[in-house]
Amino acid sequence: RQDVLDAVVGGCEETTTGIHRLRAMAQEGALKFPVIAVNDTPMKHFFDNVHGTGESSLASIMITTNVLIAGRRFVVAGYGYCGRGLAQKARNLGARVIVTEIDPRRALQAHMDGFDVMTMDEAALLGDIFVTTTGNTSILTERHFSNLKDGAILANAGHFNVEIDVDWLAAHADSIVHRDGIDTYILGGKAIHILAEGRLVNLATPKGMGHPIEVMDLSFAVQALSAEFIAKHGRDVAPGVHDVPSAIDEAVARLKLDALGLSIDRLTPEQKTYMSSWTIGT
Repeated sequence: RQDVLDAVVGGCEETTTGIHRLRAMAQEGALKFPVIAVNDTPMKHFFDNVHGTGESSLASIMITTNVLIAGRRFVVAGYGYCGRGLAQKARNLGARVIVTEIDPRRALQAHMDGFDVMTMDEAALLGDIFVTTTGNTSILTERHFSNLKDGAILANAGHFNVEIDVDWLAAHADSIVHRDGIDTYILGGKAIHILAEGRLVNLATPKGMGHPIEVMDLSFAVQALSAEFIAKHGRDVAPGVHDVPSAIDEAVARLKLDALGLSIDRLTPEQKTYMSSWTIGT
């Protein structure tokens, strides 16, 4: 719709996948208006991704399967904010968590956080429950399926239904059993359980309810205030992907603290001077 571009002041984007696409457009000069990257701001990462995705995905898996998480080998693919939150919460439930990564820095972070780190080829032999949180395609594929345990549970909490190669399973399974929220593929005498057809497990299972309101109110507040910022200042902002103004992020955090009845300290004039000076404390 190039014909309506002149009327577009700007936009806001709250998903990791959307930001990836918009940055790619900006790099190629295809993004013709400014977009605020709501997804990339701390008030989204620290709460919506870590706690929202972590808790809602685990809740949906447990409600759908009625499996006990404690003692299971729980494989998390990807150690971004979503993966980290999921791994930590699974461990808190007693799971033995394995993390797979492609980024050496995140892999090292997962190791230092106390998780086992290995390739998906290695994890496929060990895992009981697998959850992908990468935002990429082909994370669990043909080469992994034959190595899975009988009864392995596979779910996606990161992206569209491309992280797990469900199409390959459907084409090669000996038989398929369909139940509410669970499709069981019999492959070489082993059962592989796919939750929510490989779609987002916290949303696409029959009882998947998505993120709790206690984190969504934060994301929606940042989104609304960013939209207001674009409406007022978008014509003065260059095309491309831009950070949420820190004043908006901090204002939302303070509003949430007030709503929770929590108080925090503030810098004294002396402390502000100390932090902004290069002649003191050196």
